[in-house]
Amino acid sequence: MMMTVKAFRTPARHGYAVETSPFVPRRLACAASQYYGIAGCGTLLVLDETETGISIVRSWEWGDGLFDVAWSETNEHVLVAGGGDGSLQLWDTANHNAPLRVAKEHTHEVYAVDWSQTRGENLVVSGSWDHTAKVWDPSLSKSLTTLRGHEGVIYSTIWSPHIPGCFASASGDGTLRVWDVKSAVCRLAVPAHKAEILSCDWCKYDQNVLVTGSVDCSVCVWDLRNIRQPVSRLLGHTYAIRRVKFSPFSKTVLASCSYDFTVRFWDYSRNQPLLDTVEHHSEFVCGLDFNLHIPNQVVDCSWDETVKIYTPACLSAGTHSAAP
Repeated sequence: MMMTVKAFRTPARHGYAVETSPFVPRRLACAASQYYGIAGCGTLLVLDETETGISIVRSWEWGDGLFDVAWSETNEHVLVAGGGDGSLQLWDTANHNAPLRVAKEHTHEVYAVDWSQTRGENLVVSGSWDHTAKVWDPSLSKSLTTLRGHEGVIYSTIWSPHIPGCFASASGDGTLRVWDVKSAVCRLAVPAHKAEILSCDWCKYDQNVLVTGSVDCSVCVWDLRNIRQPVSRLLGHTYAIRRVKFSPFSKTVLASCSYDFTVRFWDYSRNQPLLDTVEHHSEFVCGLDFNLHIPNQVVDCSWDETVKIYTPACLSAGTHSAAP
């Protein structure tokens, strides 16, 4: 079964993050940077999948690299991005020129942004190379709280889809941490890897299950009720894992992308958990997301200056039904 791939070129821009819109079924955003994010400026792209390919809806330039992006969960036109200059920018697809607002409290690169999904809550969390995470209201006027505890760069901050005021963070210090925003404390610190952790994500169907991806080339699934060892350790990548994502449609299916140029799909409930390895990039794969509206559709982006949309054969073959 051949996999159809639609690609969009991002000339002289190296992709760091992609996220599909929670409102518009075939829309996605990509945060990209010049010169692999080491120097130069950044570009934020809003793209639509069409019958024949991928078209650009809007793009904005920023004076420093852009490393992550998240859509608003309350307004289909609004996005937040994290920059190399320590800033968060709030963008509106109806505003062609400048961000709605810019907040610059972090003292180093903002590598992670996420928008809360729990009902009645509307918050943004950011994670930075300055070792702190900050929680914001969507106006970004001033951070509501700053959370300290990590002893290394924070690469990933992800809200719990289940528990209000709770997010997880992954760091270069090798720990996965779970935070309670209301009390401004770390509730749990998991020594998840003996190497830097570049990404984490929550299971959409179980509030106790998270996944981590590390420089040690392993993907680990954790149950917060017993953190002595992972529920599953998924091996196969040959270089650092840059991003991990749980499927929104299947409880035990997840995806990982890596500096080994591949995207891998896993079902950790199986004896042979690796479902498929997709090799369609020629550089580090940094951004990865599942489409919330189109079952099993995946988007990714790479330092090879492309964004790709596809449905991997291992998921489209009907072997994975919706979550129990």
